Amino acid sequence: MPRLPDDDEWLLRERRAIGDRIRVRRLRENMTQEKVFLEARVSRSAYQAVEAGTADARITTLLRIATVLGVHVTDLLHD
Repeated sequence: MPRLPDDDEWLLRERRAIGDRIRVRRLRENMTQEKVFLEARVSRSAYQAVEAGTADARITTLLRIATVLGVHVTDLLHD
């Protein structure tokens, strides 16, 4: 079984990478943050924290965001 790194810096890097992929896709689709969070039915603050990579996202939130952006949720998790 793989071991987790000893520090949590990797979690921050991964959250930021997910947020970056969300932002890139949103901009590619010419959508505002407001359009995404309203259509995804998540709060403004929750959406902004996910896109900024400053908060853990619930799987439901990621699924809703992915649907609005027209991608599969795994596209947000991996390059």
